[in-house]
Amino acid sequence: MAAIPAKIRAYAKQLVELSLVDGCVSAERVSGVLASLEKNPPLKLSLTLQAYRKLILIEIAKGEARVEHAGPVAADALAAIAASLGKRYGRPVTTVSSSNPALFAGLRVRIGDDIYESSVASQLGALSAAS
Repeated sequence: MAAIPAKIRAYAKQLVELSLVDGCVSAERVSGVLASLEKNPPLKLSLTLQAYRKLILIEIAKGEARVEHAGPVAADALAAIAASLGKRYGRPVTTVSSSNPALFAGLRVRIGDDIYESSVASQLGALSAAS
């Protein structure tokens, strides 16, 4: 796959900014951006759409916390995680939980590129690395 030129990446970033409402991706705004691109396509439409899609997915990931857990997690704990991360990132955050028995106990939370972990598996890994 060819590298996306800097001008197209910059243009895609501008399109993403037009797609946000209060820091969150708006389906309505995305539809408007796509309709505008359809009416007035840029020279490299395919590359522009590719860059725009990648950046939109990154923005969506910033608002979704993936919570991995070894055992059951109460709904109020997930809500507290979402509220805490929302406060930290300054945007609404939703949680998606999934079981991961390899953690033994505890949690791993991924939001965007950030990972927060408090699990027995990570503590054991740290101990083994220190030995």
